[in-house]
Amino acid sequence: MQSLRVKAPVATKRKAKAAEVSSPAVEPARAERADKHLMEALGAQVKALRQALSITASEVAQAAGLSVAMLSKIENGQTAPSLATLQSLAAALNVPITALFTKFDQKRDATFVKAGQGLAIERRGTRAGHRYELLGHSVHAPVKIEPFLITLDDTSDAFPVFQHAGYEFIYMLSGEVAYRHADRSYLLQPGDSLFFDSEAPHGPEELRRLPARYLSIIVSMP
Repeated sequence: MQSLRVKAPVATKRKAKAAEVSSPAVEPARAERADKHLMEALGAQVKALRQALSITASEVAQAAGLSVAMLSKIENGQTAPSLATLQSLAAALNVPITALFTKFDQKRDATFVKAGQGLAIERRGTRAGHRYELLGHSVHAPVKIEPFLITLDDTSDAFPVFQHAGYEFIYMLSGEVAYRHADRSYLLQPGDSLFFDSEAPHGPEELRRLPARYLSIIVSMP
């Protein structure tokens, strides 16, 4: 008995071949973008270091054994310098070669939160019916920054006794509250803001019109 062999349709073969041809092109394009980013970051760092030392491009070029035109191309991210050139530039700028890659290595954090999807967390005011939504957080920042969306409603109580390190900025979105800070009280209405040293006792001491919502941004050292 003869075995049956099924031939793949011509169109399927063509699609498979097209995929084989097109897929490898993605990686070179990605690598090219990465190389461009590295050249731009490297050039920007060389220029920043040179300007910080208050020396001209001509002086750096001469010390590194380069032409001014070549140094200009490097600083503008238009060419990829060799390792020998990088070593010469580092010596001319009196920095370790790793210092030239600082801007490329830096991480740039971002936190994106869709409307209504802030992270609900518990804080001291939670037991007083204050609802907190964390809208972002800093990972590599030299300071600790906590942006909150705070909501007060009919189940909330006044709570003017918060105290914590750092500074706080409040921006009123809706509703109306009398907000205590130290020995003064401020009437906060939509569009009003308050910035204060948060080590002093503070918080909403009178809930005038509910529901009330405001942004609270707390800044402190980590």
